[in-house]
Amino acid sequence: MEVNTPKQEHLLALKVMRLTKPTLFTNIPVTCEEKDLPGDLFNQLMRDDPSTVNGAENLMLGEMLTLPQNFGNIFLGETFSSYISVHNDSSQVVKDILVKADLQTSSQRLNLSASNAAVAELKPDCCIDDVIHHEVKEIGTHILVCAVSYTTQSGEKMYFRKFFKFQVLKPLDVKTKFYNAESDLSSVTDEVFLEAQIQNITNSPMFMEKVSLEPSIMYNVAELNSVNQIGESTSTFGSRAYLQPMDTRQYLYCLKPKKEFAEKAGIIKGVTVIGKLDIVWKTNLGERGRLQTSQLQRMAPGYGDVRLSLEAIPDTVNLEEPFHITCKITNCSERTMDLVLEMCNTNSIHWCGISGRQLGKLHPSSSLCLALTLLSSVQGLQSVSGLRLTDTFLKRTYEYDDIAQVCVVSSAIKMEN
Repeated sequence: MEVNTPKQEHLLALKVMRLTKPTLFTNIPVTCEEKDLPGDLFNQLMRDDPSTVNGAENLMLGEMLTLPQNFGNIFLGETFSSYISVHNDSSQVVKDILVKADLQTSSQRLNLSASNAAVAELKPDCCIDDVIHHEVKEIGTHILVCAVSYTTQSGEKMYFRKFFKFQVLKPLDVKTKFYNAESDLSSVTDEVFLEAQIQNITNSPMFMEKVSLEPSIMYNVAELNSVNQIGESTSTFGSRAYLQPMDTRQYLYCLKPKKEFAEKAGIIKGVTVIGKLDIVWKTNLGERGRLQTSQLQRMAPGYGDVRLSLEAIPDTVNLEEPFHITCKITNCSERTMDLVLEMCNTNSIHWCGISGRQLGKLHPSSSLCLALTLLSSVQGLQSVSGLRLTDTFLKRTYEYDDIAQVCVVSSAIKMEN
């Protein structure tokens, strides 16, 4: 059997309200064609309705503002604002009033009170007001804990608190992809392309104010989200920066390792920190939201002990005529190598030169360039293959096939072109 104990009557009343901006009034237009029985009656009623837009009565969006009818949704990155009011409902003076507001999440508890000093006294029918603001940085359940302590005229100390629970939702779905690109004719380490897919998963459109990539200290970044037209740079998304609900945009960035890091490490290896995305948007009547991703990490491609890259190669070559390529060999290991170059002919590509040539010692993080000559006996798109590097110290051979592709044409066709 439950025993209901009477609640203690308090002299003060606590009210907590969320501060949000009003929204535009929306109505459902009801209309018909002139040949229908109502004729122009429905259209005339919409034109006379003060909530509709003059000249655009058939649009759902009106020109009047409506006050919020419920708590509404709170999204990650937005600023949560709340109005706290403590009113003296009694007929006596209350002393030493202290109002405290804490926001509790799954990982921490934050004090949001503007002032932690107690108010000396509060007369009847008077109130203490406070407005708190907090930029929401976690998703999930949040609990606003408001506690009030005071002293009555008889010297009795009183205390009570209220809990307000709300959910913080995720406004955007952010997905990232990395693409590795080898830079020809450059001594700088390979470039990295980052594609960021941003999807609006709310039920209202967003104005994308800024989407940028803040690189780590190892990289320089270049945004590839604009095009140059007649000397002016315009966004690839056009003049309207609105992202409709469930729509997705792709943003592209090119990252280049800074010279000091590239020269120091030779090649950036393992897991490296690229940077973080900074996204700023506005919703409804200008509510601003901001979201920063955690540090994006990228696994650098593994090249093994020896890396072979092309510095120069022609796009088109003549049939049965020698052509030249330039290769770059880099020692990616932590030991000195003594390399021997071997060239193996294929059915279509033939190497011109001496196979088994000694390249000499190559120290760690050092490179050397080789000018090689080839000849193709078959037309079409041919693959350059058949290079072998042998380390005489460990008796280990590194094979390189499908290094590049060249288009082989007959000399007669090339002369006509």
